[in-house]
Amino acid sequence: MSPRRHCLFPLEMIERSLKPFLSKIHAGYFRISLSLCSQALLWRSLGEPIADTHSTIRRIFHVVPSTAFTLLWSLALLTLALLSFAYVLRCLFHFEMVKSEFLHHVGVNYLFTPWISWLLLLQSCPFIAQKTSPYHALWWIFVVPVVALDIKIYGQWFTEGKRFLSTVANPTCQLSVIGNLVGARAAAQMGWRESAIFMFSLGMTHYLVIFVTLYQRLAGNKGLPVKLRPVFFLFVATPSMASVAWDSISGSFDDSAKMLFFLSLFLFMSLVTRPTLFKKSMRKYNVAWWAYSFPLTALALASVEYAREVKGGFAHALTLILSLLSVIVPLSLMVVTAANTKAHLPADPPNDDVSSPTP
Repeated sequence: MSPRRHCLFPLEMIERSLKPFLSKIHAGYFRISLSLCSQALLWRSLGEPIADTHSTIRRIFHVVPSTAFTLLWSLALLTLALLSFAYVLRCLFHFEMVKSEFLHHVGVNYLFTPWISWLLLLQSCPFIAQKTSPYHALWWIFVVPVVALDIKIYGQWFTEGKRFLSTVANPTCQLSVIGNLVGARAAAQMGWRESAIFMFSLGMTHYLVIFVTLYQRLAGNKGLPVKLRPVFFLFVATPSMASVAWDSISGSFDDSAKMLFFLSLFLFMSLVTRPTLFKKSMRKYNVAWWAYSFPLTALALASVEYAREVKGGFAHALTLILSLLSVIVPLSLMVVTAANTKAHLPADPPNDDVSSPTP
């Protein structure tokens, strides 16, 4: 056996054993890490020192041992690391499928989710201080891919014009905005205000474009498959993350942050009062169900900052309700996902809603 063939043999074995799994997994699975990493950030925010007598929920989380938060953060890290490793292998062995995701009007938006997850995990990290060199280096590593994808997506919108955007626009486009907002919050907490404003302005400018486009429902909009309807909750996540990002930039939960929070709360109520919209998507388990979790957590995170500023009984009651919901939903999803493990195995063709080529 030649040395070259001997070196390739392990790779061939890995490819054969993992090929069914790698052909099934796609960037949409990072919804799971997005949920867990945002939960870690919420728990860290709720675990901060309190001074308000109305803050029942924060007092509850404050007495929770720090070990619980560390375990949650570690679980989020492990999940994200495993998903990232699996996706790297997918890039190596199934590059054409990854290319199809990149060219797909829905799939390309999920390429933001691993970087958003890493940024959320970085902000909640209990081991690295925010104003240290390792933190700064990791911020650059996670933000550069977000900006690179921005250039691809926003540049295409700019050069192709209104007709192109009205055709490909869908709720998952907001993931590109969320990536910029999460990066802006991390930069603001490091004290890099100019970088934070840059990321925030880039995200919010295109959020207005997406929001207006989706609101108008221009003719030719492809929409989404029925099973992806849970991603409509991203309408809640975007203004929520914008609210907490602006809070970090301005140094207080001012009127602008409050308006964004109220918008997200209104959109949340608009969606939860229309359960028939999601009825068909809930008939059979799909990883898209994890799309419910992150927006709820983002809304709860914004409500925590709002309650900290307002210091009223209603604000803290709202925080209590949203925080409990944001904890119950991912726990329920973990149980359902574990009970439907076979849904992730290669019993059917690779995800046709995300990884297939653009029609």
